[in-house]
Order: sequence, then C-alpha cells, then structure tokens
Amino acid sequence: MAAERDPEGLAAARPLLTDLYQATMALGYWRAGRARDAAEFELFFRRCPFGGAFALAAGLRDCMRFLRAFRLRDAGSPPHPTGAPIPRAPHALREPPPREPPTPDGRPHPTNVQFLASVLPPDTDPAFFEHLRALDCSEVTVRALPEGSLAFPGVPLLQVSGPLLVVQLLETPLLCLVSYASLVATNAARLRLIAGPEKRLLEMGLRRAQGPDGGLTASTYSYLGGFDSSSNVLAGQLRGVPVAGTLAHSFITSFSGSELPPDPMLAPAAGEGPGVDLAAKAQVWLERVCAHLGLGLQEPHPGERAAFVAYALAFPRAFQGLLDSYSVRRSGLPNFLAVSLALGELGYRAVGVRLDSGDLLQQAQEIRQVFRTIAAQFQVPWLESVPIAVSNNIDEEALAQLAQEGSEVNVIGIGTSVVTCPQQPSLGCVYKLVAVGGQPRMKLTEDPEKQTLPGSKAAFRLLGSDGSLLMDVLQLAEEPVPQAGQELRVWPRGAQEPCTVRPAQVEPLLRLCLQQGQLCEPLPSLAESRALAQLSLSQLSPAHRRLWNPAQYQVVLSERLQALVDSLRVGASP
Repeated sequence: MAAERDPEGLAAARPLLTDLYQATMALGYWRAGRARDAAEFELFFRRCPFGGAFALAAGLRDCMRFLRAFRLRDAGSPPHPTGAPIPRAPHALREPPPREPPTPDGRPHPTNVQFLASVLPPDTDPAFFEHLRALDCSEVTVRALPEGSLAFPGVPLLQVSGPLLVVQLLETPLLCLVSYASLVATNAARLRLIAGPEKRLLEMGLRRAQGPDGGLTASTYSYLGGFDSSSNVLAGQLRGVPVAGTLAHSFITSFSGSELPPDPMLAPAAGEGPGVDLAAKAQVWLERVCAHLGLGLQEPHPGERAAFVAYALAFPRAFQGLLDSYSVRRSGLPNFLAVSLALGELGYRAVGVRLDSGDLLQQAQEIRQVFRTIAAQFQVPWLESVPIAVSNNIDEEALAQLAQEGSEVNVIGIGTSVVTCPQQPSLGCVYKLVAVGGQPRMKLTEDPEKQTLPGSKAAFRLLGSDGSLLMDVLQLAEEPVPQAGQELRVWPRGAQEPCTVRPAQVEPLLRLCLQQGQLCEPLPSLAESRALAQLSLSQLSPAHRRLWNPAQYQVVLSERLQALVDSLRVGASP
C-alpha cells in the first residue's frame, strides 16, 4: 500500500511518531557497532483491563500498514554517498513518503532525518544520518496474535525481530497502534456481553474522542469488539465500518411550525397514483392520535411536527423520530405517530424512534405499549415492532439496566463510555527485548511483576474436549509442539511447583504475518476479525467471561522456559 495514498492517520506516514529516546538509543547502537545485531522484542500487557479476565488483540492491520510504509530517508534523497546502493525493499516499501504541508509561516517542515539531526548532539557523525536514510523494514519479521483473538497477560500480541537498531525504533509506534486499539476493542466487547446478542449497539463517540485519530481508531475497533455500526462517516469510508445515524435536537428545534416545504407532495411507495400532501395528511392523523391518547390537539408542538414532516419528505423510507425535544408523551410521540401513520397510508414504514433523556427504560416500555394500542386501534400491525433507540451517557451500569429482560429497547447508542474507556484509559502494553544474537535477555528488577520472560518463544492455547479454553502455555521456540491427548508438565506464573495438564486440543497462537518486510498472507478484513472476536469470546467459560470478579485465566510456562528463567535469575544474583 503506497504511503501517499494511505489517508488513514498519522502513523502510517510518519516514522517520527515516536519517543526521542528511541533515536538516542539508535545512535548508541550505531556508535557501538551493534546496529545490525539480530534482536527480538515482544509486545504484551501485564494485566487484563477493566478488572476483567480477557482482552482482545487489535491494531495488527495498522501495524502492518506502518511497517510497510516505514522509512526515514527523505523524499527524493540521493543514493548512499559511498556509491553503494541503498538496500532495496519490496515494491510496497519503496514508494516515497507523503509530502508534509508547509508550516503556518509558509516554510517547509524539516525532513525526517533533518529534524533528528536538529535534536541530537551537533557533533553526531554525519554517517549515522546516512545510515538512517537507508532504513526500512525489509529485514523485519513479525509474528502476532490474529486480530480479534483473545489475549491474556504475558502472551505476546506481537513478536518483532530484525536488526537491533530498526526494531528498537519500532517500539513506540507499535505500542501506540496496538494499545489503544486493543483497549477499545476489549471495552466494546464488554459492552456487547452486557447488552447480549439481540440489542444493536451504535458507537457515537467521535465528538467525545481524543482527537481525530483517536476517534477513527475508536470507531474502527469498537466495531471489531462487537458494536454493529458507528456514526463516524470517515470510519465508514476508510475502514468499511457500517455507519448509522438519526437526527439531532437542533434539527427539530430549528422549525417553528410556520415553515412551508417547497414541495409537500409525496408519491406512494409503490410509485403509482397521485402524490399526497404529507403535512396535511399528518394533521388528519394527529387528530385521531390525540383523541386516542386523550391529548388536546394543541399540545403536540407544531415545530416538531413540521420537522418530522420535513425529515419524512427527505427520507420517506427511513423516517425516524427523536422524541424528547419537548415532551415525549404530549408532543414527540403523537407527532411521530401522526407522521408515521400518514407515511403508512402511502406504503412506507417508519424505521425507529430515539430517546435521549429521562428514564430511558421506563419511557421505552411506555412507548412500546402505545405503539401496540395504536397498532390495534388503527389496524397497522407493523407499528408494534418499530425499533426504539436510546442514548444519553450510557455506561456499563446503565447498559445492564437497558438490557434486562422486559426492556423494550432495541438500539443503544454509546459514545463517551466506549471511546474514552473511562474505567481504564490505557492498556499498559510494553515492548521488551527477549533475545540478541540468539541469546536470551531478561529484565530482572526488584518488582517481580515487571520481570520479563527471556528467549524467543512460541505460544499455544490448550483446550478441553468440549472446546473450552484451559490455559495458554509459553515455551521456548525450539521446544516440541505440545500434543493433544498427551500429558504436559507446566509452571503457572508465580507458582512454586509445576502441575500437569492433558489438553484435548492444542492451538498455536502466533502467526507469521511479516517476513523480511513482506506480508506472508492477506490480512483478514475488519468484518472477519470482528467475527473471530465474537467466536473467541464464546469459547470463554462463564467464570472467565464474567465482567465483575471473574476467575483469572491461567498463563503457564513450559519446564524448559521456567528453567531458563531460574538460571538467569541465579546468574544475575550478586
């Protein structure tokens, strides 16, 4: 994918979306003659978010996009001054990065390498910057959990190997791309579990998101996590997320009732017969509805009714009403019914109503009851099942109420609580060195939780005979693959003694995604990753899927990996 044709945010085109210390370490590696040492890093998290027992892996597509576009050399820069050609990468990696727009004062931005030169010591050897200009990811290999997979603490979401200097530079951008995506996907999955499979969930948090990139990421990965659609049109254009929306109170309150549409006539849905004055037809129905509901004809707000008529003329096949601009019972509901029944005479069907304030659960139940009585009174059975949508700062607690048995709510719009992840604003992913030159590396610290697991590793998921998840096992890459039906001795994290397990099934977790800079296979679509996420969640036991006080899922070590950890600890002791 060409970087200049990829409009999907900052990261795909900007290799300097990183921390300065990555550049200072790069200079240190280069000066020590270690830039090309073979190295491997792992990206993982230490604790499941939101007090739960699982997370969803997400952001892999964005990582692949970033890695395929990554290079620091300046657009149009000349070959290496020694005359040796700059190492060439696959076609997808060779296209020049996009040109930055000028600064506000009209001057061009410094190029990537020029800017790094301005923030590193002035006596830095110019040859270092020529080295940077030659960098790309043509020697980088990535193994990863497929997007939408269940992820657990300590199990790598990504394994990144390649030249030490390059894979060190990738730390911050990969963390940025994976951490928030996985957090939002997990948050959305929790909300989906609370809502159950029948409620439709609409993500509508763009206006509350942490900037445009945060908004696009949230819309994308809330869909992966189980939401049905998003209000974010850009997410629909760039990522294929289904988009949905209704209308705002401003549209309704902008009408006073004196407005006359330029063409009030609406043709029947079947396309045959003369047009009908929709406003006049709605007025006739309003009298009948008010009489049935025991309301005075003057109570429903005329401006609201005019707004509904205008919207229905624009969207006769997708008419929906926002009912709480004035009074739901005395205005919004009768006005909606009047316009809907007028449309119904012409063969159209209203597609829904929305509530945005008050006791949403109680109001939805009352509205459904009115729909049923009106449907029976006027012989319009389709009205009984018109969907009821609700919104208004819905969090997990409010969602649980709206999802309870007997709720008449069909669609739930959630904004702030899904895009900002207020219960936990960061997943806390880390990116740690595990091997250099084929030799294991381990971070030993006074805090046991922050110690890392050394060596190049493989990861497997062990399942029971009923397909339920038993545990994940980490082992050294050179160890034999665990076999179904065979007893396996493993060490639970932090345990003093091993235990045995006999899995009925064994699934490898990490797939080869990028090898020497080239994609190994097409990445699944967002919709396919969403389907995998729902399948993965269905495999969790109820105890692990429980959102409050869940049982913790076990991640265990093979005996050889545990022995390596113990030997490195002993070797590091004074």
